[in-house]
Amino acid sequence: MMALADLPLRDELRGQSPYGAPQIDVAVKLNTNENPFAPADAVVQSITERVVAAAGSLNRYPDRNAEELRRSLAQYVRELTGSPIERSQIWPANGSNEVLQQLLQAFGGPGRRALAFEPSYSMHRLISRGTSTEYVAVSRPSGFALSPELVMSAITEHAPDVLFICSPNNPTGDVATAEVIEAAYAACAGMVVVDEAYGEFSGSPSAIELLPGRERLVIVRTLSKALELAGARLGYVVAAPSVVDALQLVRLPYHLSAMTQAVGLAALEHRQSLLQWVDELKTQRDRIAAALAELEYVVYPSEANFVLFGGVADESQLWRSLLDASVLVRDVGISGHLRVTAGTAQETSTFIDAISAITREPAA
Repeated sequence: MMALADLPLRDELRGQSPYGAPQIDVAVKLNTNENPFAPADAVVQSITERVVAAAGSLNRYPDRNAEELRRSLAQYVRELTGSPIERSQIWPANGSNEVLQQLLQAFGGPGRRALAFEPSYSMHRLISRGTSTEYVAVSRPSGFALSPELVMSAITEHAPDVLFICSPNNPTGDVATAEVIEAAYAACAGMVVVDEAYGEFSGSPSAIELLPGRERLVIVRTLSKALELAGARLGYVVAAPSVVDALQLVRLPYHLSAMTQAVGLAALEHRQSLLQWVDELKTQRDRIAAALAELEYVVYPSEANFVLFGGVADESQLWRSLLDASVLVRDVGISGHLRVTAGTAQETSTFIDAISAITREPAA
Protein backbone atom coordinates (compact mmCIF):
# COMPACT_ATOMS: atom_id res chain seq x y z
CA MET A 1 0.00 0.00 0.00
CA MET A 2 1.32 3.45 -0.92
CA ALA A 3 2.31 5.60 2.07
CA LEU A 4 1.52 9.29 2.45
CA ALA A 5 5.18 10.14 1.80
CA ASP A 6 4.98 8.34 -1.56
CA LEU A 7 2.13 10.50 -2.87
CA PRO A 8 2.88 13.49 -5.11
CA LEU A 9 1.99 16.01 -2.39
CA ARG A 10 2.78 19.68 -2.71
CA ASP A 11 6.15 20.36 -1.12
CA GLU A 12 4.76 22.60 1.64
CA LEU A 13 2.50 19.75 2.85
CA ARG A 14 5.23 17.14 3.18
CA GLY A 15 6.01 16.15 6.74
CA GLN A 16 3.05 18.08 8.14
CA SER A 17 0.42 16.81 10.58
CA PRO A 18 -3.33 17.54 10.54
CA TYR A 19 -4.65 20.12 12.99
CA GLY A 20 -6.54 18.81 15.98
CA ALA A 21 -6.74 18.90 19.75
CA PRO A 22 -6.71 15.61 21.69
CA GLN A 23 -10.18 14.05 21.94
CA ILE A 24 -9.85 11.98 25.09
CA ASP A 25 -12.73 10.54 27.11
CA VAL A 26 -12.30 12.20 30.50
CA ALA A 27 -14.67 13.61 33.11
CA VAL A 28 -13.73 17.26 32.58
CA LYS A 29 -12.84 18.52 29.09
CA LEU A 30 -11.37 22.02 29.24
CA ASN A 31 -9.06 21.95 26.22
CA THR A 32 -10.97 23.21 23.17
CA ASN A 33 -12.82 26.32 24.41
CA GLU A 34 -16.20 24.72 23.85
CA ASN A 35 -19.29 25.99 25.64
CA PRO A 36 -20.01 23.35 28.31
CA PHE A 37 -23.73 24.07 28.39
CA ALA A 38 -25.87 22.04 25.98
CA PRO A 39 -28.68 23.87 24.17
CA ALA A 40 -31.89 24.05 26.19
CA ASP A 41 -34.81 21.77 25.35
CA ALA A 42 -36.68 24.62 23.65
CA VAL A 43 -33.69 25.27 21.39
CA VAL A 44 -33.35 21.58 20.56
CA GLN A 45 -37.06 21.46 19.75
CA SER A 46 -36.80 24.44 17.39
CA ILE A 47 -33.74 22.93 15.70
CA THR A 48 -35.56 19.63 15.30
CA GLU A 49 -38.61 21.28 13.76
CA ARG A 50 -36.56 23.29 11.28
CA VAL A 51 -34.38 20.32 10.35
CA VAL A 52 -37.45 18.10 9.82
CA ALA A 53 -38.97 20.76 7.58
CA ALA A 54 -35.73 21.03 5.60
CA ALA A 55 -35.51 17.24 5.28
CA GLY A 56 -38.61 17.21 3.14
CA SER A 57 -36.82 19.07 0.35
CA LEU A 58 -33.36 17.53 0.47
CA ASN A 59 -33.78 16.46 -3.14
CA ARG A 60 -33.23 20.13 -3.99
CA TYR A 61 -30.12 22.22 -3.48
CA PRO A 62 -30.16 24.68 -0.56
CA ASP A 63 -30.36 28.43 -0.95
CA ARG A 64 -26.83 29.01 -2.20
CA ASN A 65 -26.77 32.58 -0.88
CA ALA A 66 -28.32 31.69 2.51
CA GLU A 67 -30.49 34.81 2.35
CA GLU A 68 -32.69 34.13 5.39
CA LEU A 69 -29.73 33.13 7.53
CA ARG A 70 -27.79 36.23 6.51
CA ARG A 71 -30.72 38.46 7.47
CA SER A 72 -30.94 36.76 10.85
CA LEU A 73 -27.18 37.06 11.43
CA ALA A 74 -27.28 40.75 10.50
CA GLN A 75 -30.00 41.31 13.08
CA TYR A 76 -27.94 39.44 15.68
CA VAL A 77 -24.86 41.59 14.94
CA ARG A 78 -26.94 44.78 15.15
CA GLU A 79 -28.19 43.73 18.58
CA LEU A 80 -24.69 42.83 19.80
CA THR A 81 -22.82 45.90 18.59
CA GLY A 82 -25.37 48.59 17.74
CA SER A 83 -23.77 48.85 14.31
CA PRO A 84 -26.12 49.24 11.31
CA ILE A 85 -25.10 45.96 9.65
CA GLU A 86 -27.16 44.74 6.68
CA ARG A 87 -27.60 41.33 5.06
CA SER A 88 -25.28 42.34 2.23
CA GLN A 89 -22.41 42.65 4.75
CA ILE A 90 -22.79 39.10 6.09
CA TRP A 91 -21.39 35.90 4.61
CA PRO A 92 -21.76 32.54 6.45
CA ALA A 93 -19.81 29.34 5.94
CA ASN A 94 -19.05 26.00 7.58
CA GLY A 95 -17.35 27.37 10.67
CA SER A 96 -15.14 30.43 10.83
CA ASN A 97 -12.31 28.28 9.45
CA GLU A 98 -14.06 28.03 6.08
CA VAL A 99 -14.55 31.79 6.13
CA LEU A 100 -10.80 32.19 6.72
CA GLN A 101 -10.08 29.75 3.90
CA GLN A 102 -12.32 31.68 1.52
CA LEU A 103 -10.63 34.94 2.48
CA LEU A 104 -7.22 33.46 1.66
CA GLN A 105 -8.52 31.93 -1.56
CA ALA A 106 -9.77 35.36 -2.62
CA PHE A 107 -6.99 37.60 -1.33
CA GLY A 108 -4.05 35.27 -0.68
CA GLY A 109 -2.62 32.43 -2.76
CA PRO A 110 0.65 31.86 -4.64
CA GLY A 111 2.86 34.92 -4.68
CA ARG A 112 0.92 36.57 -1.86
CA ARG A 113 1.71 36.92 1.83
CA ALA A 114 -0.20 36.65 5.12
CA LEU A 115 1.08 38.16 8.35
CA ALA A 116 0.09 37.30 11.93
CA PHE A 117 1.34 37.93 15.44
CA GLU A 118 2.15 34.77 17.37
CA PRO A 119 1.32 33.06 19.60
CA SER A 120 -2.12 33.17 18.03
CA TYR A 121 -4.71 30.90 16.43
CA SER A 122 -2.74 28.18 14.66
CA MET A 123 -5.26 27.75 11.85
CA HIS A 124 -4.21 31.10 10.39
CA ARG A 125 -0.85 29.52 9.62
CA LEU A 126 -2.31 26.19 8.48
CA ILE A 127 -4.96 27.67 6.19
CA SER A 128 -2.32 29.96 4.69
CA ARG A 129 -0.21 26.90 3.93
CA GLY A 130 -3.21 25.06 2.49
CA THR A 131 -3.92 27.93 0.09
CA SER A 132 -0.24 28.32 -0.93
CA THR A 133 -0.07 31.71 0.75
CA GLU A 134 3.30 32.68 2.21
CA TYR A 135 2.91 33.02 5.97
CA VAL A 136 5.01 35.35 8.12
CA ALA A 137 4.79 35.28 11.93
CA VAL A 138 5.93 38.20 14.07
CA SER A 139 6.44 37.46 17.75
CA ARG A 140 4.24 39.19 20.29
CA PRO A 141 6.04 41.05 23.09
CA SER A 142 6.26 39.93 26.70
CA GLY A 143 2.72 39.95 28.04
CA PHE A 144 1.46 39.31 24.48
CA ALA A 145 -0.55 42.56 23.97
CA LEU A 146 -0.10 44.30 20.61
CA SER A 147 0.84 47.97 20.23
CA PRO A 148 0.20 50.21 17.21
CA GLU A 149 3.97 50.66 16.84
CA LEU A 150 4.68 46.91 16.67
CA VAL A 151 1.87 46.31 14.19
CA MET A 152 2.83 49.18 11.89
CA SER A 153 6.50 48.18 11.96
CA ALA A 154 5.66 44.59 10.98
CA ILE A 155 3.39 45.74 8.17
CA THR A 156 6.06 48.11 6.84
CA GLU A 157 8.66 45.33 6.86
CA HIS A 158 6.56 42.52 5.37
CA ALA A 159 3.89 44.29 3.24
CA PRO A 160 1.20 41.60 3.73
CA ASP A 161 -1.69 41.02 1.36
CA VAL A 162 -3.67 39.63 4.32
CA LEU A 163 -3.13 40.66 7.94
CA PHE A 164 -4.57 38.56 10.78
CA ILE A 165 -5.34 40.03 14.20
CA CYS A 166 -7.06 37.70 16.66
CA SER A 167 -9.15 39.58 19.26
CA PRO A 168 -9.61 38.21 21.86
CA ASN A 169 -6.44 36.42 20.95
CA ASN A 170 -6.28 32.65 21.20
CA PRO A 171 -4.47 31.39 23.29
CA THR A 172 -3.54 34.52 25.26
CA GLY A 173 -6.98 36.12 25.78
CA ASP A 174 -5.93 39.75 25.19
CA VAL A 175 -7.92 42.14 23.01
CA ALA A 176 -6.57 44.35 20.23
CA THR A 177 -7.55 47.94 20.93
CA ALA A 178 -9.29 50.16 18.40
CA GLU A 179 -6.02 52.11 18.13
CA VAL A 180 -4.16 48.95 17.09
CA ILE A 181 -6.73 48.04 14.44
CA GLU A 182 -6.94 51.59 13.09
CA ALA A 183 -3.14 51.75 12.86
CA ALA A 184 -3.04 48.38 11.13
CA TYR A 185 -5.63 49.44 8.58
CA ALA A 186 -3.84 52.72 7.86
CA ALA A 187 -0.50 50.97 7.35
CA CYS A 188 -1.70 47.89 5.42
CA ALA A 189 -2.54 47.99 1.73
CA GLY A 190 -4.08 44.51 1.89
CA MET A 191 -6.98 42.97 3.78
CA VAL A 192 -7.09 43.39 7.57
CA VAL A 193 -8.85 40.37 9.10
CA VAL A 194 -9.90 40.61 12.76
CA ASP A 195 -10.77 37.17 14.12
CA GLU A 196 -13.41 37.65 16.85
CA ALA A 197 -14.36 34.04 17.51
CA TYR A 198 -14.58 34.84 21.25
CA GLY A 199 -16.11 38.29 20.84
CA GLU A 200 -19.22 37.65 22.93
CA PHE A 201 -17.07 37.01 26.01
CA SER A 202 -15.27 40.35 25.72
CA GLY A 203 -16.28 43.58 27.37
CA SER A 204 -14.36 45.61 24.77
CA PRO A 205 -15.97 47.10 21.65
CA SER A 206 -16.04 44.94 18.54
CA ALA A 207 -13.99 45.89 15.48
CA ILE A 208 -17.33 45.81 13.65
CA GLU A 209 -17.78 49.37 14.91
CA LEU A 210 -14.74 50.39 12.82
CA LEU A 211 -16.17 49.13 9.51
CA PRO A 212 -17.62 52.39 8.10
CA GLY A 213 -15.17 53.80 5.59
CA ARG A 214 -12.85 50.78 5.82
CA GLU A 215 -13.68 48.46 2.93
CA ARG A 216 -10.61 46.25 3.44
CA LEU A 217 -11.49 45.52 7.08
CA VAL A 218 -13.03 42.09 7.71
CA ILE A 219 -14.38 40.71 10.99
CA VAL A 220 -14.75 36.95 11.36
CA ARG A 221 -17.08 35.47 13.99
CA THR A 222 -18.63 32.12 14.89
CA LEU A 223 -21.69 30.57 16.55
CA SER A 224 -19.53 27.76 17.96
CA LYS A 225 -18.57 29.37 21.27
CA ALA A 226 -21.12 31.67 22.87
CA LEU A 227 -24.12 30.16 21.06
CA GLU A 228 -23.27 26.53 21.90
CA LEU A 229 -23.03 25.37 18.27
CA ALA A 230 -19.52 23.94 17.95
CA GLY A 231 -20.98 20.76 16.50
CA ALA A 232 -22.98 22.61 13.83
CA ARG A 233 -19.94 24.31 12.20
CA LEU A 234 -21.31 27.75 11.40
CA GLY A 235 -19.21 30.90 11.19
CA TYR A 236 -19.62 34.17 9.35
CA VAL A 237 -17.86 37.27 8.10
CA VAL A 238 -18.94 40.88 8.61
CA ALA A 239 -17.48 43.19 5.99
CA ALA A 240 -18.24 45.57 3.15
CA PRO A 241 -20.63 44.17 0.52
CA SER A 242 -17.78 44.14 -2.01
CA VAL A 243 -15.84 41.71 0.22
CA VAL A 244 -18.88 39.43 0.38
CA ASP A 245 -19.04 39.57 -3.42
CA ALA A 246 -15.37 38.53 -3.55
CA LEU A 247 -15.96 35.54 -1.28
CA GLN A 248 -18.77 34.34 -3.52
CA LEU A 249 -16.22 34.06 -6.34
CA VAL A 250 -14.38 31.30 -4.46
CA ARG A 251 -17.09 29.57 -2.41
CA LEU A 252 -18.08 26.11 -3.54
CA PRO A 253 -21.54 25.82 -5.09
CA TYR A 254 -24.22 25.39 -2.40
CA HIS A 255 -21.47 25.27 0.22
CA LEU A 256 -23.81 25.68 3.20
CA SER A 257 -26.25 22.77 3.50
CA ALA A 258 -29.96 23.19 4.10
CA MET A 259 -29.50 21.41 7.44
CA THR A 260 -26.78 23.80 8.61
CA GLN A 261 -28.86 26.80 7.60
CA ALA A 262 -31.85 25.36 9.48
CA VAL A 263 -29.82 24.81 12.65
CA GLY A 264 -28.39 28.32 12.48
CA LEU A 265 -31.81 29.92 12.04
CA ALA A 266 -33.28 27.98 14.95
CA ALA A 267 -30.38 28.91 17.23
CA LEU A 268 -30.60 32.59 16.32
CA GLU A 269 -34.31 32.56 17.16
CA HIS A 270 -33.23 31.62 20.69
CA ARG A 271 -30.11 33.80 20.85
CA GLN A 272 -31.07 35.46 24.13
CA SER A 273 -31.56 32.08 25.81
CA LEU A 274 -28.26 30.79 24.46
CA LEU A 275 -26.34 33.91 25.48
CA GLN A 276 -27.51 33.62 29.09
CA TRP A 277 -24.49 31.42 29.87
CA VAL A 278 -21.91 33.98 28.73
CA ASP A 279 -21.83 35.80 32.07
CA GLU A 280 -21.62 32.49 33.93
CA LEU A 281 -18.61 31.42 31.85
CA LYS A 282 -16.93 34.77 32.47
CA THR A 283 -17.46 34.16 36.20
CA GLN A 284 -15.86 30.72 35.94
CA ARG A 285 -12.99 32.16 33.87
CA ASP A 286 -12.31 34.70 36.61
CA ARG A 287 -12.50 31.95 39.28
CA ILE A 288 -9.82 30.03 37.39
CA ALA A 289 -7.62 33.12 37.05
CA ALA A 290 -7.90 33.93 40.76
CA ALA A 291 -7.14 30.36 41.82
CA LEU A 292 -4.11 30.10 39.54
CA ALA A 293 -2.78 33.43 40.80
CA GLU A 294 -3.15 32.19 44.38
CA LEU A 295 -1.06 29.17 43.39
CA GLU A 296 1.56 31.66 42.13
CA TYR A 297 1.27 30.86 38.45
CA VAL A 298 1.61 33.70 35.93
CA VAL A 299 -1.94 34.48 34.83
CA TYR A 300 -2.64 36.55 31.70
CA PRO A 301 -5.75 38.79 31.63
CA SER A 302 -8.39 37.22 29.38
CA GLU A 303 -11.50 38.54 27.66
CA ALA A 304 -12.30 35.11 26.20
CA ASN A 305 -13.70 31.93 27.76
CA PHE A 306 -10.26 30.57 28.66
CA VAL A 307 -7.19 31.42 30.69
CA LEU A 308 -3.54 31.11 29.68
CA PHE A 309 -1.16 30.64 32.57
CA GLY A 310 2.62 30.43 32.77
CA GLY A 311 5.27 29.77 35.35
CA VAL A 312 4.89 26.04 34.77
CA ALA A 313 8.13 24.14 35.37
CA ASP A 314 7.19 21.31 33.00
CA GLU A 315 4.03 21.86 30.99
CA SER A 316 3.97 18.32 29.62
CA GLN A 317 4.18 16.84 33.10
CA LEU A 318 1.48 19.13 34.50
CA TRP A 319 -0.75 18.35 31.51
CA ARG A 320 -0.30 14.62 32.17
CA SER A 321 -0.89 14.99 35.92
CA LEU A 322 -4.15 16.84 35.27
CA LEU A 323 -5.15 14.18 32.75
CA ASP A 324 -4.51 11.52 35.40
CA ALA A 325 -7.02 13.46 37.52
CA SER A 326 -9.48 13.21 34.58
CA VAL A 327 -9.08 16.89 33.65
CA LEU A 328 -8.06 17.69 30.07
CA VAL A 329 -6.48 21.11 29.38
CA ARG A 330 -4.51 22.37 26.37
CA ASP A 331 -0.79 22.40 25.79
CA VAL A 332 -0.61 25.23 23.24
CA GLY A 333 3.07 24.82 22.50
CA ILE A 334 4.33 27.77 24.56
CA SER A 335 7.11 26.67 26.86
CA GLY A 336 6.09 26.85 30.51
CA HIS A 337 2.42 27.57 29.73
CA LEU A 338 -0.94 25.80 29.54
CA ARG A 339 -4.43 26.99 28.60
CA VAL A 340 -7.65 26.04 30.38
CA THR A 341 -11.22 26.62 29.20
CA ALA A 342 -13.88 27.94 31.55
CA GLY A 343 -16.35 25.14 32.26
CA THR A 344 -19.37 24.72 34.45
CA ALA A 345 -19.04 25.64 38.12
CA GLN A 346 -18.47 21.97 38.97
CA GLU A 347 -15.92 21.48 36.19
CA THR A 348 -14.09 24.60 37.29
CA SER A 349 -14.03 23.38 40.89
CA THR A 350 -12.68 20.01 39.77
CA PHE A 351 -9.87 21.71 37.83
CA ILE A 352 -9.01 24.04 40.72
CA ASP A 353 -8.96 21.15 43.20
CA ALA A 354 -6.80 19.04 40.89
CA ILE A 355 -4.20 21.67 40.07
CA SER A 356 -4.09 22.81 43.70
CA ALA A 357 -3.34 19.28 44.86
CA ILE A 358 -0.72 18.76 42.13
CA THR A 359 0.98 22.12 42.73
CA ARG A 360 1.11 21.74 46.51
CA GLU A 361 2.23 18.14 46.40
CA PRO A 362 5.64 17.80 48.12
CA ALA A 363 8.51 17.10 45.74
CA ALA A 364 9.64 13.49 45.77
